[in-house]
Amino acid sequence: MEDSQRAFLDDLLSTSTPSGFEAAGQRRWLEYVEPHADETRVDAYGNAVAVSEGAPDAPNIAVAGHGDEIGLMVRSIADDGSLNLTRIGGSDRTVTRGQHVTVHAGDDPVDGVIGQVAIHLREGDGEGYSDIEAQYVDIGVEDGEAARELVSVGDPVTIDSEIAELAGDRVAARGMDNRVGIWTAAEAFRRAVQADPDATVYAVSTVQEELGLRGARMVGFEVEFDAVIAVDVTHATDQPDSPGDKGSDIELGAGPVVARGSANHPALVSAVRTVGEDAGIDLQLAAAGSRTGTDADAFYTASGGTPALNLGLPNRYMHTPVEVVDLADLDAAAELLATVAARGEEFAPFGVDI
Repeated sequence: MEDSQRAFLDDLLSTSTPSGFEAAGQRRWLEYVEPHADETRVDAYGNAVAVSEGAPDAPNIAVAGHGDEIGLMVRSIADDGSLNLTRIGGSDRTVTRGQHVTVHAGDDPVDGVIGQVAIHLREGDGEGYSDIEAQYVDIGVEDGEAARELVSVGDPVTIDSEIAELAGDRVAARGMDNRVGIWTAAEAFRRAVQADPDATVYAVSTVQEELGLRGARMVGFEVEFDAVIAVDVTHATDQPDSPGDKGSDIELGAGPVVARGSANHPALVSAVRTVGEDAGIDLQLAAAGSRTGTDADAFYTASGGTPALNLGLPNRYMHTPVEVVDLADLDAAAELLATVAARGEEFAPFGVDI
């Protein structure tokens, strides 16, 4: 991964984008794709789309990721100045206690901590986990009046987490889900445009995926794609405590993951696997018997049925502040999808032989 590409990824990871509050991250994403696009546009809720126009009779192919992350929100402000919480998306109550957080209160973010009773004072073995609604943020004020001068109900809250360089090409941070997906969409778009394909190529960064694939539904209603590939993280199961009966056998650094079944159109699966084999890019396979749990599930039912595929990026410890990815998987995914777009006419039309 080149320095400019890594800087872009670090910028995305350093920008807080909880669902419903994605504007800053979407702005940074657009800055990266705009020099390579014939047009960019943003809809009323912040879904961002870039397009490079190809030949009039050539297919159009989109590479998409979701730009939002899970988080927390100020539910109410107590008289003692503590901030009561609710979830944004699938936040994990087992990893929030005792964390540094930022309350995104307009232009003046407020530092805080999520309180945890000291082990010396807890009754019993202390192994239970309080619901998020029973947790609170301490911003250091003396009472509710002082707290209300700094924050408001509905302010989003994110856990503070540094980007950590692990061994080899592995990196840990909060929000790999799904900054790595929109990084891949943008970088695949850049590389595809450089190849000057006949196909029209789209890059998409959606909003509110963590709340139910909502941004993808908006984009899929507005734009008719011939094919769309949704890039998202998928569970890497090469960790000591990963349950053996859930998920497919997925390893960090072993390549992007092609999901099969449900939303994943067989013609797109075949195209991606063919490109991977031709380019010498290692791929892993995953079973998606009922659903992918990604934007592909929304895209493939749009506009009367749109050929779609979920391409996964292996990720350990999803929905925690220490998600771990291998940068080699990201680079391989970007190269793979750029080549798929550049060879789009070879695989179109994307249909099922009956």
